[in-house]
Amino acid sequence: MTSRAALAALPVLRKSELAARQRELPPFGGFNVTLPGRLRRLLMSPGPIFEPEGQGNDFWGAARALFAAGIRSGDIVHNSFSYHLTPGGFIMEAGAHALGCAVIPAGTGNTEQQVEAIAHLRPVAYLGTPDFLKILLDTAAKTGKDVSSLKRGLVSARTAGFSARGTGPTRVTVLQCYATADLGVIAYESEAREGMIVTRSCSSKIVRPGTGDRSPSAKSAKWW
Repeated sequence: MTSRAALAALPVLRKSELAARQRELPPFGGFNVTLPGRLRRLLMSPGPIFEPEGQGNDFWGAARALFAAGIRSGDIVHNSFSYHLTPGGFIMEAGAHALGCAVIPAGTGNTEQQVEAIAHLRPVAYLGTPDFLKILLDTAAKTGKDVSSLKRGLVSARTAGFSARGTGPTRVTVLQCYATADLGVIAYESEAREGMIVTRSCSSKIVRPGTGDRSPSAKSAKWW
């Protein structure tokens, strides 16, 4: 991998093929370069597809996305991505720790408990899905809990129409990132809202759906 031409020549590895290879050669289909016992975590996503988390600071490349969303050292962040088997919670937590933030490891579910934690611990930022952010804010409004400390958010999955959430003192400015359980954070928004920025740890190839051919629309893309 020394040039864009070399990248373009690589075949597309589909998730179905990855799952098949992992069944044939567990645990990671032969793609890992670190022995499983030397990893930090062995994770599992629906499919099933198994993911290795290696050692090191910000392994999943989330810190830049969090910084672009306005999160800074010393902030408290509320992380509602799942910590159960899947990498989501750990992806964002690693990025927050790399920035010097404290993390509330909320995970998914337990809505009223999460609202209580936000009201008491006063995080300034939310990490999670936009749908669950709406649920938390609606629950806080119904129960009279003060969650106005939340000012910023970084969300992933179904983000259309979620540039901001809440009213009055509880209005959360939300930016989005594109992340996968296999690769971590791939791209993210900045306050300029001029499209997605590809993280420095990732090279991207945009292909025509159903093929491995480079998409003509990718020729003018800033991230190619």
